[in-house]
Amino acid sequence: QVQLVESGGGLVQPGGSLRLSCTASGFTFSNYAMSWYRQAPGKERELVASITNYGFRTYADSVKGRFTISRDNAKNTVPLQMNSLKPEDTAVYYCSATRIGSVYWGQGTQVTVSS
Repeated sequence: QVQLVESGGGLVQPGGSLRLSCTASGFTFSNYAMSWYRQAPGKERELVASITNYGFRTYADSVKGRFTISRDNAKNTVPLQMNSLKPEDTAVYYCSATRIGSVYWGQGTQVTVSS
């Protein structure tokens, strides 16, 4: 059974940091590109950051220089380090695993940036 479980969300003040994590099971993790998406109320889901199975990273322009995605193929985890958070980063953050012909999603974790 495929599972992607996100953790680490919460309430943080502007300028603060959070570290999200996604733990994967039920598939060959090292064969999949892993991504973090987010969806704010009333907005479409958007890509935040991705890392290929070879470790190549891409970021949305809005988070470049503030967020860092990584992966641990031994632990099947995908951390997302988020620094210098802004109120506009408030959203539900989703983990995704992608390979040609397969896409898996987690249930999401809420991140709220507010004073």
